[in-house]
Amino acid sequence: MWLIAMFDLPVDTPAQRRAYARFRKDLLEDGFTMMQYSVYQRHCASPENAAVHMQRNGARVPPEGEVRFMVITDKQFEKIVTFIGRKRKAAAPSPSQLEFF
Repeated sequence: MWLIAMFDLPVDTPAQRRAYARFRKDLLEDGFTMMQYSVYQRHCASPENAAVHMQRNGARVPPEGEVRFMVITDKQFEKIVTFIGRKRKAAAPSPSQLEFF
């Protein structure tokens, strides 16, 4: 299953830009990869694992920010269609069940 993080964080002041950069860095350190601007994805082995990552990153949301998390199955993830310009691109392949870090 996949955990998708979608966020809107203000970047008007230097402090807000630092908070944005910190939140993004925390997502990357937690194993998320960028899907598109302000949308990050992470493969999770179980719903419980996804809940742990949601709680961890939900606690890191800057005070003026807004973050939504969505959990989708591997089958749903496979059906994602990406358009770049006028070309059609298939979704990234799902990782194998076992991964060694």
